[in-house]
Amino acid sequence: MGGAIAELLAYILELYLDIKFWFKKRKRRRFEKAHNLPKKTMWYPSQKLGVLYLLIMLFSATIFMIFKFPNLQQNRTEKQLLEIVDLLEKEKKDIGAYPKELKTIIRNNPLLKNVTKDQWNNEINYELSNDGLSYTLFSFGKDNTPNTDDDITLVN
Repeated sequence: MGGAIAELLAYILELYLDIKFWFKKRKRRRFEKAHNLPKKTMWYPSQKLGVLYLLIMLFSATIFMIFKFPNLQQNRTEKQLLEIVDLLEKEKKDIGAYPKELKTIIRNNPLLKNVTKDQWNNEINYELSNDGLSYTLFSFGKDNTPNTDDDITLVN
């Protein structure tokens, strides 16, 4: 019950501040009009609290996302590699062999323009075996350095 009373008092105070501000804003607008001045941007106290609340929520959500999904870019790159695998398998089915270069799967399709870049905007590497029957796809990860812990590799 004490919480409800405190909430009611806070609401009444906020309403009082908004009404007080309304009179101040009205007086300012008359002054601006009388002196041919441009209108000054004025925010109600409740609007300021709303913006502050929104900023706090955005900051909290960002911190939550960073700790909850630390490997989001890595997961997206893995999904992208699987998408490339599908395109390579389609290429083999249509032509009978895997392409020599990864850029071949793009052709003139604008939707596939960035399919050969990982989530860190680095080129995805593609190596075709000597016999042409298998391949290796890999991303060097965030640091773009080969043979480190963040590398992502797919072999068919």
